[in-house]
Amino acid sequence: MPYKTIIIELLRQQPWLHGRLRRKRKVLAVVNHYAGELKTRHEHWKADLPRSHPDIDPIQLASAAMEIALAEVKPRLRNASLPAERNPSSSGTARARSRKRTSRA
Repeated sequence: MPYKTIIIELLRQQPWLHGRLRRKRKVLAVVNHYAGELKTRHEHWKADLPRSHPDIDPIQLASAAMEIALAEVKPRLRNASLPAERNPSSSGTARARSRKRTSRA
């Protein structure tokens, strides 16, 4: 299953979150962000699991790696904020302060 499809399904399981993101017009950005994160974590675990569990069946490797990756990404998706959104006022506040300083000089 493609990573974006997985993230979209996880969002649909949380209607309040999906609705909030739709109102803010951030669904696509959140899906892209967390799909990329899920892909990175999945690839990490596919590479790491054989080292820690050399007896793991190669057929089960991708599935086990996906389960671990999902367990890591799901809690962060529940909060569903993009890195730039976590502190939205900080950059605007800093710009406003710098304007005040330069206008006084």
